[in-house]
Amino acid sequence: MKKYLFSLLFVSFATVGMSQDIMYGVRGALNVSNLDFEPDAEFENKHRNGFAFGGFVDFGFTEKTSLLLELQWSAEGGKEEEIRADYIHLPILLRFSLSDRFILGVGPKIGLKTWKANDLFSTATFSGVAGLEYMVTDEFFVDARLSYGVTNVIDQDLKKLEAKNHVIQFGFGMKL
Repeated sequence: MKKYLFSLLFVSFATVGMSQDIMYGVRGALNVSNLDFEPDAEFENKHRNGFAFGGFVDFGFTEKTSLLLELQWSAEGGKEEEIRADYIHLPILLRFSLSDRFILGVGPKIGLKTWKANDLFSTATFSGVAGLEYMVTDEFFVDARLSYGVTNVIDQDLKKLEAKNHVIQFGFGMKL
């Protein structure tokens, strides 16, 4: 009986897994990032221009919805050297097709710092992200994303100061 149940379960998952439309690709982006300080910073807080790059897997559920998982390296923080941080991010976007060319995506983004070991930044971050993608062709796309930090990126030892990272990305990519 256990063999039949296992076989039925295996066939069910295999059928569902094979019915999904899975696409892979690469993406690069230009970042405009900064930190929102609470209380306000006592220094000139200029934005940082940087870049991001990574790869993604897009699991299609229906013709109109999909789930995008991306692994991305991103240069973020402020312009001054002391408030810069680079991250490895994992955005998880639930995506909805608005038309044949436009796709809206929303979801969480988890990040791990890849910068210096002993700086004022905490190791892990959590953000919300939303974006709009335009398919130029069936393979090439351009997009814009806005992410806003939910967690404090400043190390817990500095309790008097809190900062949240926010990033605007202008991206381009290719589905393989």
